[in-house]
Amino acid sequence: MAELPSAREIESQAVTERPPRRRVIPAPPGEVPAMLRRRGFHPLETRPDLPFSPDLAGETADQLADLLGHYAFRLFLRGAIQRAEGFAPGTTTRYLKPSQARAYADALVSMGLAECLARGRYRLLWPARSFGGILEWYVARELRQRLAYDVASGVKLQTRGVGGDFDIIAAGEGKLIYIELKSSPPKNLSAAEVNAFADRLQLLRPDIGLFVVDTALRLSDKIVPMLLAEIGRRRTEPLGPPRRVKQELWVLTPHLYAVNGRRDLMANIGCAIAEGLRALAPAPF
Repeated sequence: MAELPSAREIESQAVTERPPRRRVIPAPPGEVPAMLRRRGFHPLETRPDLPFSPDLAGETADQLADLLGHYAFRLFLRGAIQRAEGFAPGTTTRYLKPSQARAYADALVSMGLAECLARGRYRLLWPARSFGGILEWYVARELRQRLAYDVASGVKLQTRGVGGDFDIIAAGEGKLIYIELKSSPPKNLSAAEVNAFADRLQLLRPDIGLFVVDTALRLSDKIVPMLLAEIGRRRTEPLGPPRRVKQELWVLTPHLYAVNGRRDLMANIGCAIAEGLRALAPAPF
């Protein structure tokens, strides 16, 4: 067995070694990048996939955000995005009256986001691949304005083994919040998507995690059971039953919540965050 070096030999060798030269890259401004950097990550915000210019601001952004607060408009815009070549308002979704759909189409034109075509058809001026990007834009914007969070959307942590973007990461009160947003109906959700969400949770270890599905349908039929099954697969201790706070706001663990978009999407998200913050707080008595 080889003789181990003495303390003197170790110290003598150490003083001759130079640390590797690394270029120090300053963290981007904001609490989210700073908190992620402190956790050893190198976050990168991806280019947003939006049906309008990423620089949209002012009154037009306010008008669009106000419309996005309505579930009916989100359904309409989702259908319009799927028809990049142009659409008749009544074909975007079967759940709106033709007059309501036309009013939404005209609102997009008045905001400079769509144009009128022949024979009562319309077309968005900026094509987008899906509705997911604008849902991220809306939720991130509202978290900043309503709850004063620092927010990043479409974040890649550039870590091997965990794919996909973190839809929304928010920071406030020294707490890190991760929100996964799903814009398609629950029936389209796959086990692979739930698995990927759980992988990202394990990597990031946020203080509060939200799984948000922009639907008016019940989450208890499919979404909650799928999430519980995935959580149970990863836990060593038994998982208790989920708790319904109200309507479709579910507590899966003290730090993980599932909500839908019925009535008021942002109010539902805000309620889940409030529940999470209370769960993190020490008992007063």
